[in-house]
Amino acid sequence: MNRPAPDHEQHTEVGAYALGVLDAADAARFEEHLAGCPRCAAELDDLMGLTPLLADLKESAPGPEALAPRPDPALLDRLLAGVTATRRAQRTRRLCLVAAAAALIVAGPLVGAAVFSGEAPDHSGVSAAKQMYEDGEKIGVVDPATKVDATVSLQPKAWGTHVALRLSHVRGPLTCDLVAVGKDGERQTVTTWAVPPGGYGLEGNDKGGKWSKEPLYTHGGAALNRSDISRFEVRTLDGKLLATVKV
Repeated sequence: MNRPAPDHEQHTEVGAYALGVLDAADAARFEEHLAGCPRCAAELDDLMGLTPLLADLKESAPGPEALAPRPDPALLDRLLAGVTATRRAQRTRRLCLVAAAAALIVAGPLVGAAVFSGEAPDHSGVSAAKQMYEDGEKIGVVDPATKVDATVSLQPKAWGTHVALRLSHVRGPLTCDLVAVGKDGERQTVTTWAVPPGGYGLEGNDKGGKWSKEPLYTHGGAALNRSDISRFEVRTLDGKLLATVKV
């Protein structure tokens, strides 16, 4: 009778399960373990996201006539390196988001006002977003229907693409998001923001105060590589398309 594998052994079977080299009995045992183990579920999610490496591994694996197919050790090394890089990027991005949230909690409305302030100090959120905007590859459009002026600034990263946005000639109140659309149709939200009643980048608009004349600068990231992105869409959260920037 087959005895169940010890729990510590099942923790090490994530890679073998993802690569499909476990036999039916071991795979069934691992799936039972996976249902109650968040650690293995997270590791499996990381591995399954490395599609190009797994595709290479599939191509190099022996054919069905082999009695005990095993992946190439070099490809396993590449897979391990890929998982390490992915986790490092995810940790870095999570830390950045936590730091940004902490800044908003501590600084409150001052930081919020700085997002559209042309006179903000160097350490403010707008200065960082503007600098990131200046440093990237810029692609812009003025939508013929809405007249919204949107320019994205792109920087390739190990984890995907950093995206800064300059937005003007938009009236509020609105709640919006910037969506990256892949060439395969995949959609990923880059960032969200609120447009106050006075709007952003509206020359000659005195109703919203001096800030309404300034454009919005904001930034975020997409897991898509720069070469895999087809376009960016600026939308309201209720579905209205404000601008499309084709890249």
